[in-house]
Amino acid sequence: MSPDAITLDHVTPRRGKTAYDRRDNLVLACPDCNAQKADKPILAFLLARRIRAVSLLRFGEHLSPMLLDLARQIAGPEGVALAERLSDPDYPYRD
Repeated sequence: MSPDAITLDHVTPRRGKTAYDRRDNLVLACPDCNAQKADKPILAFLLARRIRAVSLLRFGEHLSPMLLDLARQIAGPEGVALAERLSDPDYPYRD
């Protein structure tokens, strides 16, 4: 996917409130994922496909500790290990 196609998604939907534009409430998302999440709560979105929690761990180090703890619980030990492996720049494989 082209970097130009990436969108900015609000973890907690902003619903017209500028306070939700904080850095710890924003994630990069492809247009399809952004549309699928829409105004759903993050828990419902992550539970629908647990691999999303792995991606959140891998790319969301800027997010709040509470959200990252939630993602760890949803991803489980194997998902957390996968996110750590894929985040390692010396890891030679793409799972």
